[in-house]
Amino acid sequence: MSRRPKIGLALGSGGARGYCHIGVLRTLEEMGIRPDVIAGCSMGALVGAAYAGGRLDPLEDWARALTRRSFLAMVDLRFSHGGLVQGREIMTLLDRLELPKAISDLDRPFAAVATDMESGREVWLQKGALNMAVRASVALPGIISPLYHEGTWLLDGGMVNPVPVSLARAMGADVVIAVNPNAKLDGTFWRAPEVGHEDQSGGFLSLQERLPEALKGLWPRGNGGGGETPPAPGYIDVLAASINIMTEHIRRARMAGEPPQVLLSADLTDMTVLDFYEADRAIADGVRMVGENESVIRRLCGV
Repeated sequence: MSRRPKIGLALGSGGARGYCHIGVLRTLEEMGIRPDVIAGCSMGALVGAAYAGGRLDPLEDWARALTRRSFLAMVDLRFSHGGLVQGREIMTLLDRLELPKAISDLDRPFAAVATDMESGREVWLQKGALNMAVRASVALPGIISPLYHEGTWLLDGGMVNPVPVSLARAMGADVVIAVNPNAKLDGTFWRAPEVGHEDQSGGFLSLQERLPEALKGLWPRGNGGGGETPPAPGYIDVLAASINIMTEHIRRARMAGEPPQVLLSADLTDMTVLDFYEADRAIADGVRMVGENESVIRRLCGV
């Protein structure tokens, strides 16, 4: 009788798009597949920690209930801390989920990826405080401030390993199911607004309401265009597109040498990384991804 393969999940970065991981996990469970190890990066680390700690239900309830207004109430702008958002609400959310304090206390092996800001090296957080590991992994440059942890300033893991297949495999996985929330199925990283139309930057645009007057130019509402010229991309447009382009090229390079057995690619190009009040849509796409790959997943996982 053959041994069941050890199944690993590599849950990738993607901000609000990363809610798709919830749909992936729900659908895998319906198929009778429960991953043995979980490696998460950024939003993948948050969802993966909740799943590994048996707290996916409250996370999903929280995500589906979030509105644009309640999201804005969570934002704690602190430009002096190296990001637009200091990230205190992330720690508050982790406490609210009542997750175990230590990574070792989770129901199954879990690890998060972060980036050492000084050396640029990849950091695997596999032990110690769970909330610190997740908070470090979600520190998206220019958006969420870096975290000082154990003598090192840490940034989002997407800077070095946006879909951590290598980590899942190092944790002993025989079959790795990788989820890429940032997939660009149509090859588009940013869509320019049409001439005569306002810039529509989703969650980024809504943050304008929280800015001092002197800084509201970061979110231009169609300013700068005239005649046949569309409005120039704003600061946040450039930042978001740059991160998307960079992480996609890093992902491709990493996966060329360490491909997963299954790659699930989201179709959420027109959803921004800060559209956290669109959980329903992202979760549904996670369900779609697994459904379209069900036969190969069942075969590889032996179910």
